[in-house]
Amino acid sequence: MTTEKRPKEGDFLEVFQEVTRLISMVHDPQQVMDLVVRRLPGLLEVDAATIRLLDSGTSTFVLGAACGVSDEYLSRTTIDSSEVMSALMRGLPIAKTGIDLHCDHDGCAFISREGVKGTLSLPILFKGDVIGLLRLLTKNTREFSEAEIAFAMSLAEQVGVAISNSRLFQEMENQVNFFRELREISRLVNSTLDLDRILKTIVEKLPGITGVKGCTIRLLHPATNRLELAAASGLSEEYLYRGSISREDSIFKVLKGEPVSIYDAQNDPRVDYHEAIKKEGIRSILAIPISNESEIIGVLRLLSTEPHFFTAMEINFAVTVAEEGGNAIQKARTYRKITLLFNQIEEHERFLQTILDSLWMQLLVVDPDKRVIMVNKHFLETNSCTEAETLGRLYKFVSPWQTQDTSVSPIATVLTERKPLTVLARLDAETGPQWFERHLAPILDNDGTVSFVVEAVRDITDQKLLEQEKMERMKLQGVIEMAGTAAHELNSPLFAALGTAQLLRDDLPTEEMVEEMDMIIRNMKTMSDLTRKMTAVTGFESREYVGETKIVTLKTEE
Repeated sequence: MTTEKRPKEGDFLEVFQEVTRLISMVHDPQQVMDLVVRRLPGLLEVDAATIRLLDSGTSTFVLGAACGVSDEYLSRTTIDSSEVMSALMRGLPIAKTGIDLHCDHDGCAFISREGVKGTLSLPILFKGDVIGLLRLLTKNTREFSEAEIAFAMSLAEQVGVAISNSRLFQEMENQVNFFRELREISRLVNSTLDLDRILKTIVEKLPGITGVKGCTIRLLHPATNRLELAAASGLSEEYLYRGSISREDSIFKVLKGEPVSIYDAQNDPRVDYHEAIKKEGIRSILAIPISNESEIIGVLRLLSTEPHFFTAMEINFAVTVAEEGGNAIQKARTYRKITLLFNQIEEHERFLQTILDSLWMQLLVVDPDKRVIMVNKHFLETNSCTEAETLGRLYKFVSPWQTQDTSVSPIATVLTERKPLTVLARLDAETGPQWFERHLAPILDNDGTVSFVVEAVRDITDQKLLEQEKMERMKLQGVIEMAGTAAHELNSPLFAALGTAQLLRDDLPTEEMVEEMDMIIRNMKTMSDLTRKMTAVTGFESREYVGETKIVTLKTEE
């Protein structure tokens, strides 16, 4: 009895040392799992071995590694009966024989076709928590002894330690790389406000850092709130445009702010388009929310062609990159909006300036500080100045109509009273007086405060001169009409006096008296000619004489 037991225990110890030595030399979890499932069948005299790891997102066990069984058997939905799974979740190993004859779950057909007769199912534990399952399968009828079960259990625990240690080692190794790459990505995305360049940097950098096939970024459209593909790398056009992913369960969770890691993307119900995923060769997906400081604005996805459990470190790294990218994207979007707004403002300003320049009047726009912020072309040309000499200067230094008395400045009045104002201004120039009609109107904001004052100035000198000339004409016309009336009234007594004088001439006794009467008659005839001309006046001509004196020449009918 004793002599039979020692060799068996010695074999177990040798196998245990060999396996632990081998797994301690490998730091990649996938390599560890592949090593265990390849070596255990020969060491424990079983036909196959599988390792399934717990997916905390779906609380299901997904395939990690397998050896000695078909893909059809591995693809079954139910691993074992609910009784066995419950015991495994409590950390208990379960050995069963004759499972091909006594099967009470929906995987019986797979078991029968595979020819499996017995199983030893072992929980893979780490720090008391189940992180996976190790299953040994045999195609012949055999029972597992307590020693074999205890040994396999110890080995499963070592596998758990090895997987966890390898994950930890890889995470520590990745941590240094992640910090370095995060700094580089942060520098790149924050060094530009070009949205397309930011997106391109993220999708091209991340796959190389995390060792996956591709990366996509979908952003929520502000108007429709639908996810739209914004950038991608490493993936075919056919896959990228397979259809909307907005209704996927994983997307719902991500848009709530939760990262989602999908180990078996080809079968996981949380994603759609499984055929497209298989055709693209994608095995695992990590979906991360992209957020700015206040809200989620999109989804970042990493896609791997190898089965990959994304570690906490990898997820945290992707989350940090997504946050950095989200802030940079928001800044770029804001910059794009501001740029578009400025372009629109500039376009409106150009349009407004074109309109203002087309006005045949001088125009200025003044701010509440009484500084000129806009003038039109007519003002610049009329006053022989440039925009550089005008804009930004105080109104009193720019306006040619500013009076000496600044206390009655129309600009100040409009700013104070917030009402339009019209002013008639007279300037004395070398060529003579000039008259200007100034219209000042306030532009009010929503609070009723004056934002700007618009002053439109029209030169009415010609109009003013025409009005003065018209007044003078009216005055002279009145004089002419009055002169005509006076001449008409004078004609009657003048003709009577002239007749009487001619009669008296013939009766005068002396030659001297006759000569005097002739002189009187001549003067009366001259007056008669003058009154005749006065009644015949039809107009007049005015011409400059000396200073402001003018000479008027009367026009008569020929």
